[in-house]
Amino acid sequence: MQAIGLSFIDWIIIFVYFGFVLGIGWYLRRFTTSQEDFFLAGRKNSSWVAGLAFLSANLGALELLGMTGNTFKYGMYVAHFYWIGAIPAMLFLGIYMMPFYYSSKINSVPGYLKLRFDEKTRVLNGIAFAVMTLLVSGINLYAMALVLHTFLGWNWDVSMWASAITVAIYVGLSGLMSAIFTEIIQFFLIWFGLFLISILGIIEIGSLSEIIARINQYSNHISFTTLWSSSSNPTQNGMFIHWGGIVLGLGFVLSFGYWTTDFLVIQRAFSAKDLRSARMTPILASFFKMALPFIVIVAGLIAIALSNDPKSGFSLLHDGGQINYDSALPLLIARYYPSGLVGLGVTALLAGFMAGQAGNVSAFNTVWTYDIYKAVLNKKASDSHLLWMGRMSTLAGVAISLVTAYWAKSFPSIMDYMQAIFSWVNAPLFATMLLGMFIWWITPNGAFWGLVAGMVSSFTMYLAVKFSWINESIITMSSVRSDMATNFWRAWWAWLICAVVTIMISLFTKKRSKEELVGLVKGLTRENHDQPVPFTKRPEFVALISLIVLVILNIIFW
Repeated sequence: MQAIGLSFIDWIIIFVYFGFVLGIGWYLRRFTTSQEDFFLAGRKNSSWVAGLAFLSANLGALELLGMTGNTFKYGMYVAHFYWIGAIPAMLFLGIYMMPFYYSSKINSVPGYLKLRFDEKTRVLNGIAFAVMTLLVSGINLYAMALVLHTFLGWNWDVSMWASAITVAIYVGLSGLMSAIFTEIIQFFLIWFGLFLISILGIIEIGSLSEIIARINQYSNHISFTTLWSSSSNPTQNGMFIHWGGIVLGLGFVLSFGYWTTDFLVIQRAFSAKDLRSARMTPILASFFKMALPFIVIVAGLIAIALSNDPKSGFSLLHDGGQINYDSALPLLIARYYPSGLVGLGVTALLAGFMAGQAGNVSAFNTVWTYDIYKAVLNKKASDSHLLWMGRMSTLAGVAISLVTAYWAKSFPSIMDYMQAIFSWVNAPLFATMLLGMFIWWITPNGAFWGLVAGMVSSFTMYLAVKFSWINESIITMSSVRSDMATNFWRAWWAWLICAVVTIMISLFTKKRSKEELVGLVKGLTRENHDQPVPFTKRPEFVALISLIVLVILNIIFW
């Protein structure tokens, strides 16, 4: 394909950024002397630092290319991923689950499973999480390569290797500490670099209402510009999904499964300096999460409006005979940004992908080192040896991510790929965590076999639909075909199967005593109270404000 091309000043901006990130990794290496420094950033961060890193770790390719591309494919329904599909779970994590996680001084989420249940449940989740993380990590490499391929015409292989080597160096040098430091820089760079797209697009077309009017004109009675009003009939919305699938599959299972159990983001809260800061981490991040649709969703709507106008000359890339929805955001940057600003926009995209990649790699090296290597392979490993293993697993994780990047490339939308992965691992894990934290008589055998049943059933349903062994309407309870609806409903069934099997087996297997579970189960644990602070600064009050804003946004865009 013909490269869009960059000017000399664009190149300078990109190279300065890469040099700066690598320099940070080298500088922070001197402060990374122990395993706690490498894996948990020394537990020294404020709630604002941890909160921005918490969100930035989620601001990878999925948020930027994936959500913009999916808005082009499904319309405004993609905003559900940000609002009902994130905010309630983030608030629940901060208010109810973080006290258990943080106070137990564990190094990872699988570490909690060991304390609550047993070693086999911990290792099962550790292996599943490590595999999932490497699959997701490949998305960021693929997306970064897509940007370099789009703007420079570089070969896919060269593009992926360039991004992989950069991340391997700066995460390998100082671990979570450099990942968090660069994630904060990347957070602001993303906002400054990409928000202008929405502004310029609105200016070109006339107004946001004009954008919506143009989309409605070509929608053929399918709503691409509402959130809930067309959800009672799947044939009337762009995602072809019923509100039940949104609420149960996305709003409950996938959302809570990701935000309350995925160590990738929770690891940032673990780096907070005290319990109150750890609880505030996801709550503060929720406000920024709610604002992100004004970058990616609006950009996707602009892309739809432009593509429907023959005079605009705007169309997405085609790879292998299918539309590449993920090319929408890079092409909008090329359309609106002049020389210099293109470099800033490309750097913002690369920053997002590197933030996501660094987040996945730092989470992978922690889970591999503590929950697989030390738990199974080398139980007597010293502190210095674990630090060395963390650096080695970083290199190995990046190398494996290169392989998974090519698989991600084969999907028409990386968002479909992501939700499929989450339904395999996070959906059943959320059932295990929820039952374990709130019901004391859930047994280790019940948790283990319930988790196995949930993961196997989810993956089996995925294969059954993919290879047409069954009709997907059996899963979605709708005759309308939709990949995303299938993902949502599969997550719900996986959660339900895991929960039912866990409860049934727990009724007939040996229970742990209540004394053993103090500090691990709500109701058996003395509540940890934050340091005395004014009511307006308490996590509960800030969470209430976030919840009110969420309700208002859903009403406005109903």
